[in-house]
Amino acid sequence: MACLISLSLLLLYSSFHVSSSFSDGLLANGNFEQGPKPSDMNGTVVIGGSRAIPEWEISGFVEYIESGHRQGDMLLVVPEGAYAVRLGNEASIGQSIKVVKGMYYSISFVAARTCAQEEQLNVSVSPHSGVLPMQTLYSSNGWDAYAWAFKAQYQEAQILIHNPGVEEDPACGPLIDSVAVKALYPPRPTNNVKYSAGNILKNGGFEEGPYVFPNTSWGVLIPPNIEDGHSPLPGWTVESLKAVKYVDSDHFSVPQGRRAVELVAGKESAIAQVARTVPGKTYVLSFAVGDANNACEGSLIVEAFAGKDTMKVPYESKGKGGFKRAVLKFVAVSPRTRIMFLSTFYTMRSNDYSSLCGPVIDDVKLLSVRKL
Repeated sequence: MACLISLSLLLLYSSFHVSSSFSDGLLANGNFEQGPKPSDMNGTVVIGGSRAIPEWEISGFVEYIESGHRQGDMLLVVPEGAYAVRLGNEASIGQSIKVVKGMYYSISFVAARTCAQEEQLNVSVSPHSGVLPMQTLYSSNGWDAYAWAFKAQYQEAQILIHNPGVEEDPACGPLIDSVAVKALYPPRPTNNVKYSAGNILKNGGFEEGPYVFPNTSWGVLIPPNIEDGHSPLPGWTVESLKAVKYVDSDHFSVPQGRRAVELVAGKESAIAQVARTVPGKTYVLSFAVGDANNACEGSLIVEAFAGKDTMKVPYESKGKGGFKRAVLKFVAVSPRTRIMFLSTFYTMRSNDYSSLCGPVIDDVKLLSVRKL
């Protein structure tokens, strides 16, 4: 959903710092380890103006938080390094980078809810914006990584992360740490029309996706499609009320390649893609179902849909990795067939009983069947 940004914010961020060049990874001072001068601080509150935090433009009530800082009975922990920032009501942080006009990019950042229950963040790169809800916690340590994507309309992208909250305590806002950007290369189907061979689906192995922070072990949440105009997972949309999790082979068990998708919120966590098909022609949808080796134990079930056809694939998980393959054969009834996957059940990790988890989907192929 779109979110309007005030004229004053637009005027402020017209003077963003612009890096001379950009490659995939952390933004300049993206982990906020370079902090304000002591003279620009009043306790944890940054008072030194819009450029007090190196490489960033800030607006509103922004705090510079050191790991281990106490707020009443609450201990604030920083996931990586020693420092993070907290955004109070209507506070913002922003930075500009040089990009390629017309290219797709994904922003990844790590955030934690603090004292507010209905926290959300508005992420924008003009003219695109999206609101990322933070009500649901997906990890037991309180920190989650989020992804949001945009198409560059100009050669300079002004990245803005804004807390639109209206809490009674203006300082009661989310913590932000580790902001990164990755260029996305929209994949194309590999279908060979002549031989009816190859994968009709785009990005069926999920190898193209948002930046994954190498020093974190909780994956990256891809928000619901209704909150995001461009998917950080090229070729796929998230057609549900909750996010899905993008996981990597460095920290999780992945059936094939280096990336996969974990359906972490039951039937509220679904991915879909619309494929070109020929009515009356037979197709085979094949895919891998497994667990991410993250203590997600129990009876997992993935529901697969291909147009009006559907199947349920049970997977008994011991939470230690592994997968099985499944095949759904169907006859197309229209020129467009919607392929969708969701998880039947909500599941919690057995090692903490507070982190949502679910089955992993990978190596999705849609193949047309040749007539002999």
